[in-house]
Amino acid sequence: MAAAKKAVLGPLVGAVDQGTSSTRFLVFNSKTAELLSHHQVEIKQEFPKEGWVEQDPKEILMSVYECIEKTCEKLEQLNIDISNIKAIGVSNQRETTVVWDKITGEPLYNAVAAPVSPGPSDPVAVVPSGSSVPAAGPSSVWLDLRTQSTVENLSKRIPGNNNFVKSKTGLPLSTYFSAVKVRWLLDNVKEVQKAVEEDRALFGTIDSWLIWSLTGGTNGGVHCTDVTNASRTMLFNIHSLQWDKELCDFFGIPMKILPNVRSSSEIYGLMKISHSLKAGSLEGVPISGCLGDQSAALVGQMCFRDGQAKNTYGTGCFLLCNTGRKCVFSEHGLLTTVAYKLGRDKPVYYALEGSVAIAGAVIRWLRDNLGIIRSSDEIEKLAKEVGTSYGCYFVPAFSGLYAPYWEPSARGIICGLTQFTNKCHIAFAALEAVCFQTREILDAMNRDCGIPLSHLQVDGGMTNNKILMQLQADILYIPVVKPSMPETTALGAAMAAGAAEGVGVWSLEPEDLSAVTMERFEPQINAEESEIRYSTWKKAVMKSMGWVTTESSQSGIP
Repeated sequence: MAAAKKAVLGPLVGAVDQGTSSTRFLVFNSKTAELLSHHQVEIKQEFPKEGWVEQDPKEILMSVYECIEKTCEKLEQLNIDISNIKAIGVSNQRETTVVWDKITGEPLYNAVAAPVSPGPSDPVAVVPSGSSVPAAGPSSVWLDLRTQSTVENLSKRIPGNNNFVKSKTGLPLSTYFSAVKVRWLLDNVKEVQKAVEEDRALFGTIDSWLIWSLTGGTNGGVHCTDVTNASRTMLFNIHSLQWDKELCDFFGIPMKILPNVRSSSEIYGLMKISHSLKAGSLEGVPISGCLGDQSAALVGQMCFRDGQAKNTYGTGCFLLCNTGRKCVFSEHGLLTTVAYKLGRDKPVYYALEGSVAIAGAVIRWLRDNLGIIRSSDEIEKLAKEVGTSYGCYFVPAFSGLYAPYWEPSARGIICGLTQFTNKCHIAFAALEAVCFQTREILDAMNRDCGIPLSHLQVDGGMTNNKILMQLQADILYIPVVKPSMPETTALGAAMAAGAAEGVGVWSLEPEDLSAVTMERFEPQINAEESEIRYSTWKKAVMKSMGWVTTESSQSGIP
């Protein structure tokens, strides 16, 4: 019997989506943005001490190879010709730091990550009196205890309120970003110290480690990163788009270990076979896209115009607003970051970034601590039963308030309770809390860049909750737009890879980007009611402040 003909789909593009808890490889049709197949592998996190988070770089790399090979097998079973995969993009967890030996190809220590899942008692940076942003930085929602003393020592070298680091990088001096993790490795790991002295060490964020390994490793691997990942290291000047010698000197990090900085969309190198892992299905395919995960989601949401914003709803929320070709520095504790640079000769675009510490985490708290739901999915059913919080407001300031308040003395409160209030109203109030916190960040972004938002584009696991999405539209009083294809992070990496010069299978022209269909949630209340609810939320937030008075308690450390 004759073999079935392979399906002809036009050019395909693959995307590695490497996150904190799992690795995935996804393959898209570049003409329709349709997801054809994918494979996912969970990866372990290690916690050698309280406040320390590490991962095994070799496990991460093996998971990438496994996902690629398994996805290719699935495509073959679907009768799809894998030779049609014309490019691969990489999206990755940002800031996580790897140092490895370029001679042996072996990591010199585990990948040093930032704590990613805040709990009710997790420590938070203490805001110095009279300061508008926390000492450990706005995005340091989850404090890395390993590098806290490193930051404290470095901060003593900056006189007064010197804006030395932030003016160059858009970032505050913080435990969260890569530079202090590298400094810690240099100070505490003899293998790293020795390799640097002997000119054997290479540093990179996860994208650098993966691209170097996938393009040959010790046999000609390409040591590079893209501008979005470089902008999260605290070593990169976001104005000149180059590593900054003054910053490297300040942190005491030799520039020779840093990767070459490239655009987010160009051919970095070609996939090589891994004989030891028996992986080589995509040998010779160019790796031509690279974006940090939040930037990848911005591109996947097609937020290419000034003032377009996306919100990713997970344990916390990550909001990015495209500010165009100008760097906007925040007066409200937001971060300035590189959004993308989609080609060697293309302009760089910037973004303001803000984060909500407690989003999905509040649903988990209702499940694990109060026991009013058995699974996270039940929250929508409970909220639907009442359709209102009945005047109940929930401020989940478990470890203080973050942007735009930066108030470590705050603690979580549920207020406006009556004898009529039940668990359904509290569930509804918890969903509203996510939406109110999002509005506060977006209001801060609007004050910083002066571009009112016309709609909010959303992604992430919580967007499957239709009540949450409708509440978000009502509370922002603008439409909320959700793509029908939820894999926006991987899609962004694939788009960057497919659009690269020399690949050219994915057009980023506006008229060609209409393939992804959207679900739209319009406000269903009037503007006056929206404002009344928001002002009552603000009153509840004020009530949550001042609960803790001692510095040790403010920091969350017993």
